[in-house]
Amino acid sequence: MPNQRRLRKIDSPPKIEGFKPVGIKMRNIDKVVLLFEEYESIRLIDYENMNQEEAAQRMDISRPTFTRVYKKARKTIAKALVEGKAIIIEGGTYISENYWARCKKCAQLTTASTPLTSCPHCHSTDLNNLHQPK
Repeated sequence: MPNQRRLRKIDSPPKIEGFKPVGIKMRNIDKVVLLFEEYESIRLIDYENMNQEEAAQRMDISRPTFTRVYKKARKTIAKALVEGKAIIIEGGTYISENYWARCKKCAQLTTASTPLTSCPHCHSTDLNNLHQPK
């Protein structure tokens, strides 16, 4: 019987919801999904310049698991670039210590240690809650 999947720790969500090729409308394009933990692996290795051991510790997973997550993230991004697909960043098996919300009015992303009732940027109460800590 396989072990229970361990939740991957993520500090904060990406500032954007995804990417698409220039000049093609979203409704006319195929999409690939990059999971939040895959995005985090790319951020830690390629943006923060951590090694895999450090990144695995930050995400609270084993180094072999981190390697699999990172390899899948790179494969997903490569597929999108080569085949001209949009990348949607969503979902996954993760935890975070913060609440995440995107304002439906100004599209700003906010993370906070307590639940948000209004956008700190435009003060709208129309928020899309992306994540609640467990």
